[in-house]
Amino acid sequence: MPSLIDIRRRIRSVKNMQQITKAMKMVSAAKLRRAQERAIASRPYAEMMGRILSNIAAAASGNTEVANLPLLRVRDEKRTQAIIVTSDTGLAGAFNSNLLKVAHKFVDERQASGELRIEAVGRKGRDYFRKRGYQVAAEYIGVVDKPEIAKAREIAAKMIDLYSRAEVDAVYIIVNEFKSVMAPNLATRKILPIELPKAESASIDYIYEQPPEDLLAVLLPRYVEISIYRAMLESISAYHAARMTAMDAASSNAGDVISDLTLHLNRVRQASITREIIEIVSGAAAAS
Repeated sequence: MPSLIDIRRRIRSVKNMQQITKAMKMVSAAKLRRAQERAIASRPYAEMMGRILSNIAAAASGNTEVANLPLLRVRDEKRTQAIIVTSDTGLAGAFNSNLLKVAHKFVDERQASGELRIEAVGRKGRDYFRKRGYQVAAEYIGVVDKPEIAKAREIAAKMIDLYSRAEVDAVYIIVNEFKSVMAPNLATRKILPIELPKAESASIDYIYEQPPEDLLAVLLPRYVEISIYRAMLESISAYHAARMTAMDAASSNAGDVISDLTLHLNRVRQASITREIIEIVSGAAAAS
């Protein structure tokens, strides 16, 4: 049976841990607000670019040069590229584990039917697949915590080059998108070849200062860049939301442990005092 000193020491230790988890929750809450604002601000830009591209492509639907643009060309998916976006650190509940389960299933399915390359954005994804014997073609560590368009542009340029040279037939990105504070949205999206949404109107009459194939040749790579950049913004927002929730649960659990230990401490003290009283009464009775 633990002594009073051991119980007090454990209560003090749990209280210190509770202070840490509360501080981590507050830090994640502050970071979540900024990350959420950036993620939400990026959505209208990406949606508007998608509409512009679809309208241009629809207006130039009869143009054979547009149909032959490398980023729009569809091939049989024999060689697949997977970009897996995780966090660099943990302590966020099931944020990474749920994503990696989906990614692992996707990787196994693709490898069973052809070749697959893995690029890990985040330390957790890299470590997960390396420990299981998978080859990680490239890794990007420290870029998810502070997403930058320059890094997204670098990754996009590499993917575009691989796809344009027909070294891969499709590029997918697997990411946690921010849905709410309580739960992220696991998404597997194809970013190459670009699947343009249907145009809002079939009778769009554009006046081009440049040929439509030249416009699309410039805009399509930008669309890939913003898709990757948006995925990074969504991921860090979902991560801080998951971490805030996990730290709140940890603080609550620590409070329950402290209550149980305090109750146990009082019972041990009561038993000790009762035992001392019995010993004193028994000694007095024996002396008389």
